[in-house]
Amino acid sequence: MPRSEVLFIGGRSGVGKSTAAEALHDLLSAHDVRHAVIEGDTLDLAYPAPHREHPEARLAERNLATIWANYRALGFHRLVFTNTVSVLETERLAAAMGDDPLVVAALLRAGDDQTASRLTRRAGGVLPAAQLAHSTRTAGRLDTATPDRVTRIDTDTMTPADVARRLATLTGWLPD
Repeated sequence: MPRSEVLFIGGRSGVGKSTAAEALHDLLSAHDVRHAVIEGDTLDLAYPAPHREHPEARLAERNLATIWANYRALGFHRLVFTNTVSVLETERLAAAMGDDPLVVAALLRAGDDQTASRLTRRAGGVLPAAQLAHSTRTAGRLDTATPDRVTRIDTDTMTPADVARRLATLTGWLPD
């Protein structure tokens, strides 16, 4: 079986990670490229937050390891993984996959106005100020802490299909 390959897509809330992953899924599917998509933000989504009470549990990594093992058993070797801070944790997440994957990472970015618009649509018309403030703080942290090896993609003026094509180019997964 070929070596695993993973695309980590990170970025602030409202930047379009899930939308980009769905568009990339559609693009890869249209070209008959075998792949899986995992929404990493849900791998440890619980209350109370497991990572706060049991940081040693590394629940997201444990769940990724289990899910990826299931995909691998079915012959998959390409993974699109979205998670807000995945671009800061590529080594840990790749290690959790258990098979030394080839790693590509992209940080999606968007300005506050575009992000507010997207979050407002997602929230059904009313955006809590605290949610935008959190997204803005996260964007600042990601901009400063993300390693230079991670490709930055400004999505303000891009359609989801444009972002998907850019991501596909980064991975090299589309046939020539």
